[in-house]
Amino acid sequence: MVQKRPLLSGLADPTSQRNDECRSCRRRFRHVKSAPVTEFVASDFSGNGPIPRYESIFGGLHQSLKQVAVFLAVYLGLGTVCFYAVRDDIKGKKSNPIVDSLYFCIVTMTTVGYGDLVPDSAPVKLLACVFVFTGMLLIGLILSKAADYLVEKQEILLIKALHIHQKLDSAAFLKEIETNKVKYKSYLAIIILSVLMLVGTIFLSMVEDLDIIDAFYCVCSTITTLGYGDKSFSTGYGRMFAVFWILTGTIGLGLLFLYIAELFTENRQRALANWVLTRRMTNLDLEAADMDDDGVVGAAEFVIYKLKEMGKISQEDIALVMKEFEDLDADESGTLTASDIMAQTTQTHS
Repeated sequence: MVQKRPLLSGLADPTSQRNDECRSCRRRFRHVKSAPVTEFVASDFSGNGPIPRYESIFGGLHQSLKQVAVFLAVYLGLGTVCFYAVRDDIKGKKSNPIVDSLYFCIVTMTTVGYGDLVPDSAPVKLLACVFVFTGMLLIGLILSKAADYLVEKQEILLIKALHIHQKLDSAAFLKEIETNKVKYKSYLAIIILSVLMLVGTIFLSMVEDLDIIDAFYCVCSTITTLGYGDKSFSTGYGRMFAVFWILTGTIGLGLLFLYIAELFTENRQRALANWVLTRRMTNLDLEAADMDDDGVVGAAEFVIYKLKEMGKISQEDIALVMKEFEDLDADESGTLTASDIMAQTTQTHS
């Protein structure tokens, strides 16, 4: 019977055999298989091939997008009906009652609060309080689900456009996305926000009859939810436009701040990883990496030690994984075989 050896055990074979096994081990670790996470359409990305499909990512997000759309529709529908019912208790400059009710709902939800329409009775003030908190929760949900989904869809097109003169295969395309994902998201968020600000400024200037400076001032105070109130949407057509523009503008700015913070965090993590991978190993490092205290550091031990240094995993993560390994290792041989998995399956069904 062939004796099994633990994954993290040292190598006690002769030098030639050890060298052969080390080369085999290096190849095995470099090409380790994992659960499938991404499905690609084989093509080149010179501009003629199809865009890759991200089934596992977009499939889940697509369902979340539907849920967010339902929540948003229910919130806006219920808010419009409620504020329309109490429209006489809302004072300010009014246009169309239904448009005003929807506009007031959006302004409340995004916490812009111009002050051009305000509650004028105790019940309506309490109603506004309820809608502002539920609206903020919904905005957070949109930021984490729907908006991120839409930006990622455009991210693929942006990467393809930036590399239009380069021939990238599917593997290179995936590497480009994974390496600079947050950076491309930040670029897209800046582009989207800039377009929204430009459109808003032009619209306010042409429809609301504001000069360029006041229009830009109103745009900035709106998307930052500052809402001074001295400049706002006052016409019926303006408020119909504001219903969509305010929601997308405030979410766009929130996304930009989120991606910038994520980009700084990612850069710090990359700097740490680069320091860990480039610094020279010492005897203290060797002792720390020797998990089974046999005086030899195997490939698995080295990988785990480096991942811990990078902050990718913690000792608690390792303990949980090792606990699962020990539970699966039915014959306590230090390795997993098909018989161990079958024994676990039999034990589960019994």
